Amino acid sequence: MQTEDRCGRRRQLLDALRPEPKTAPLSGRAVRADVLLAVVVTAAALIVAARHPGAGPVGIAPPRIDGGDGLPLPPPPGPGQAPAQDDSPPVAWTLVVLSTLPLALRRRHPLTVFTAVLGASLALGVSASWITVLACVVAAYSAVVHSRHRIVAVAALPAAAVLAGVVFRAADPVLPGWSSPGFVLLVAGMLASLVRFLHLRLAASRDRITELRADREQAMRRAVEEERARIAAELHDVVTHHVSVMVIQAGAARTVMDALPEQSKESLLAVEAGGRAALAELRHVMGLLAAPDHEKPDGLEPQPGLARLDALIDGVRAAGTPVRVGLSLPPQPLPPGVDLAAYRVVQEALTNTVRHAPGAEASLSIGYTDTSLRIEITDTGGTRKAPPGESGGRGHLGLRERLAVYDGELTTGPTRDGGYRVTARIPRSAR
Repeated sequence: MQTEDRCGRRRQLLDALRPEPKTAPLSGRAVRADVLLAVVVTAAALIVAARHPGAGPVGIAPPRIDGGDGLPLPPPPGPGQAPAQDDSPPVAWTLVVLSTLPLALRRRHPLTVFTAVLGASLALGVSASWITVLACVVAAYSAVVHSRHRIVAVAALPAAAVLAGVVFRAADPVLPGWSSPGFVLLVAGMLASLVRFLHLRLAASRDRITELRADREQAMRRAVEEERARIAAELHDVVTHHVSVMVIQAGAARTVMDALPEQSKESLLAVEAGGRAALAELRHVMGLLAAPDHEKPDGLEPQPGLARLDALIDGVRAAGTPVRVGLSLPPQPLPPGVDLAAYRVVQEALTNTVRHAPGAEASLSIGYTDTSLRIEITDTGGTRKAPPGESGGRGHLGLRERLAVYDGELTTGPTRDGGYRVTARIPRSAR
């Protein structure tokens, strides 16, 4: 267990030290801004070093004597000595330039720039000016905010403050002690860490907004696809049955038109009735699809259910397919969705018998248990060749999806005697 904890801590440490992903390249405007900043700061540092040498944040203090009134006095000159002169150390111009000019690369190589600027500033010692300290603050800020090695940059700030304290340990601050270069570096580092944290939070928020937008667009596309599938399923259920019966009746009317005009008339009347039924159901489906979910369209017939099986079976029989029926329906009414699903199962199975098994006899059986409704439709197989036609398999697929909404099941397949069987089980209570 301890070994796993140790490995986990080591892994976390390595993850923290791992460089962050590369960001987008700097724009030309940002590069020009950094170069301009470096040039301005370098020029200011050179001017201050030339005109005001030793006027930095610290100065090496010569020995002082208390005059008795609490005010320190400079020591008097010794015998034969001239008064003390302000003997400032010579300025190292190369170090002044190295302590400021690297800021031109502060966002492209932040850690390297911070190291170079800090090293040159510490090497300047008492010759460092407040411009040099400002360059160190800018370099420290850039290291924390822009470096891919954020943990290393943050850890380097206390080390830099300690080095500054060691180099200037014999210095007497011109300003109060809290304004020493080491303290300024630590404050700059904390502010930079806060800015970095805010930048990361802002970037995370932007990423989250982008993800939410992508999820919303994907959900909208999925909703459109589901709506298209719903429309296709409803149109298939409504149109296929009635059109199939109408085609068969029209073909029968054409065949017997000359020999048996009365039978031809009956077939045409069946075609007309099928067309009217198809139009009525199409109007109902279009009304449901066009209306909002909380509004029920007026003037439309209710969705079909098992109570309309007689009209459905009469239409199939009129198309020339005998149907034997055995119904045992539950005494309590079924939920509307379950009732519609059961009707669609019977409609699809009988329609397929009419279309693909001419001359077959169909058998319909509906029973129930305490928890479910069981439907079985079989046919004896066609006795003559079916007319050519396309079958995309959408009917059974749509039925399975419809029954899956209510945790129902659909089983289809041929029988041993060459016929076909469709069996459905639907829970009686819709969830």
